[in-house]
Amino acid sequence: MRNLLARLLNCWRANPKESSNIRLGRLGEEAARKHLSAGGMRFLTANYRTPRGEIDLVFRDRDCLVFVEVKTRSEGTWTRPALAVNLRKRQRISRAAEAYLRRIDAARAVWRFDVVEVLLKEEKVSQIQHLRNVFELHPRGPGRRLGYGTTG
Repeated sequence: MRNLLARLLNCWRANPKESSNIRLGRLGEEAARKHLSAGGMRFLTANYRTPRGEIDLVFRDRDCLVFVEVKTRSEGTWTRPALAVNLRKRQRISRAAEAYLRRIDAARAVWRFDVVEVLLKEEKVSQIQHLRNVFELHPRGPGRRLGYGTTG
């Protein structure tokens, strides 16, 4: 176990790009959390993980649960950060949202999936854009009903 931990730490230290990406991601999530809270939404949890997916932030906006994917990029990139939320990513977020809804026993809940784009310049927030109701729950397969509420 000790050798495994040492190897993992060495890999992390040996890859400064990865640690930089993680740091930028954390900066973006914190900026998104503050931005949404300042807009009147109530923060519930961050980094909700399941074996099949993860949700960056979960908020309540009045009577609606909001599952938030945060995408952070450095200024000057050629594409919008939200474009990285592709079908596979939406499916993973959807599976994590299903698990969250089951966990809190929210069979009749109303929810939506939002994306927050955070642009950084020299590791400082230069722009935040909140995109509401960007996608709907993606079922696991064709024709399968999920048995939970509706998107808001």
